[in-house]
Amino acid sequence: MMRALAIGGFLVGLALFGLVEWLARREGSKIPTLGELCGYVMRYEVGPVPVGRIGLFGFWWWIGWHFLAR
Repeated sequence: MMRALAIGGFLVGLALFGLVEWLARREGSKIPTLGELCGYVMRYEVGPVPVGRIGLFGFWWWIGWHFLAR
């Protein structure tokens, strides 16, 4: 029961992500695409430290560690 609920939650999240990305790619949309969002985050720096790149790397590491490693 709990496994099916978790899988359903991930599927709903994936569907919502796809919907927002589709809405972002429409003509004249003000919603940023995932690529634009990642580009904005990657440019963020505090002094000489690329905080955005470090944060994005940490996020992908966390995703891989929790969902892809077995």
